[in-house]
Amino acid sequence: MAISKFVTVFFAACIAVLLAGNVSNADTRRNFDYDDLLTLFADWREFESPPLLDGAPDYTAAGFAARQADYLALRARLQSFETGKWPIPQQVDWHLVRAEMNGYDFNQRVLQPWARDPAFYNTVWTYRSDVPAHEGPTHHALVEVWTYEFPLGDAEQQRLSNELAVIPPLMKQAQGNLNGNARELWIAGIRDIRQQREGLDEIAEKVGDSASDELLKIIAAAKTATEELIDWLEAEAESKTGPSGIGKDNYTWYQQNVHLVPLSWQDEVRLLKRELARAWSSLKLEEQRNRDLPPMVSASTPDEYDSMANDAIERIMKFLKDKNIITITDYMEPALREQAGSFVPEKTRNFFWIAAHYDPAPLFTHFYHWFELARMDHDPHESPIRQGALLYNIFDSRNEGTATGVEEMFMHAGLYDDSPRSRELVWIMLAQRAARGLGSLYAHANEMTMAEAGTVHMNWTPRGWMKTEKELLIFEQHLYLRQPGYGTSYVTGKYLLENTLADYAKQLEQRGEDFQLKTFFDRLNAIDSIPISLGRWEMTGLDDEIVH
Repeated sequence: MAISKFVTVFFAACIAVLLAGNVSNADTRRNFDYDDLLTLFADWREFESPPLLDGAPDYTAAGFAARQADYLALRARLQSFETGKWPIPQQVDWHLVRAEMNGYDFNQRVLQPWARDPAFYNTVWTYRSDVPAHEGPTHHALVEVWTYEFPLGDAEQQRLSNELAVIPPLMKQAQGNLNGNARELWIAGIRDIRQQREGLDEIAEKVGDSASDELLKIIAAAKTATEELIDWLEAEAESKTGPSGIGKDNYTWYQQNVHLVPLSWQDEVRLLKRELARAWSSLKLEEQRNRDLPPMVSASTPDEYDSMANDAIERIMKFLKDKNIITITDYMEPALREQAGSFVPEKTRNFFWIAAHYDPAPLFTHFYHWFELARMDHDPHESPIRQGALLYNIFDSRNEGTATGVEEMFMHAGLYDDSPRSRELVWIMLAQRAARGLGSLYAHANEMTMAEAGTVHMNWTPRGWMKTEKELLIFEQHLYLRQPGYGTSYVTGKYLLENTLADYAKQLEQRGEDFQLKTFFDRLNAIDSIPISLGRWEMTGLDDEIVH
């Protein structure tokens, strides 16, 4: 009996193992399907948003440690896919999920904004970013004030109360989490928390006397908690002595494996030096060509600026339509008009508004951003993976690179044929972007401080236009120190876009087909806001820029 029972149990166990193996194999086969990738993506995004701790997202070391096994399980699921026979767009989506998971890993190992970067805890945002998500690392419970219309109804007051309630526990948690030694990130980050305090004052003013007692109480508690964090950060600042850059090797890994930019730190230095020299030399050649033309005159009144802005928008939209540059949709011109800006007194103009008061068109071409956001709102991509914003600013080479690239592309295509001096502004803006990106590279290599990187940015911007208003300088260099690769993305993305255009055009020529710029941009837009290296693969079939 004992032997018979043993045999029965043994064979039952073997059958169970075989069945388990069959289930496992079936699961693996199902993972070969694109629908399974979409399921994994949904699970990944749910995981990536941390659980709450006392009403705020949990960024404690213990919280991350407790979730690490779940992260590794998600990575294992991703790696189980065999995508080689999938259509290229579906393979691209797999790489997008891979890039996001790499971003989570990098943040855990290296960047650690919750521990090194006080600005990470800035919660109150009064404006919409001109790219799919806010620039730089942000936490998961932001209060997007720009999504509210004041005065608020009862339901919106309750929504605002619920969102602001995260601030007190998050500010308290920050004091336990922030144990990094990155001195410049620490000191500059205090400014961001002060801005949160100012934002709360703005909210209090907007809600006014119509606010409920609950909302007023929550605003007051948020102010107090914010002030306590500011006091604590200032008291701790003197003890912070370490560098803020992540180093060349980390920078290269991050660019190639998270933002999918196929360049090293040294590659980017070479590229930005080249673009800086090209922008300066091209500017001087433009000035030589235009030497007998009257100088540009900046707007000196609100009416003059408004007239120039309206003219610039009409010129751009007519050019894009008449020259077959891009397919025009109903939402494009309204999106551009919303960003027309207004007159700024000469003494308070920053770099971009100095240029815009001579001719807004070069800056407004960079506002291609708002065409893309309008498309995201009105005509989202069919793939859930490409709807909304990719995490960790992975979109930067695409969105910032395209916005910078079209400034020059539209110029070369003829936008300023009747306004030659406007071409000078295009080169000045490119020089500024190359200079600031170059400075940010040296800061991340810890070869320069943030202030020294700002000196490169300031001194290599033509006509001294970065010396007039220092807030922009601080804002930009601080952002680029917080978000590796963002400071260079304008130029690296432009470079990658130009390479994609060249590869695409060459393939058409080899097939004996005509090149149409409109078709190129329409295809680029249809692919949406993903890294240009992936967009190039989808447009041309060339995957040599992708780390497999």
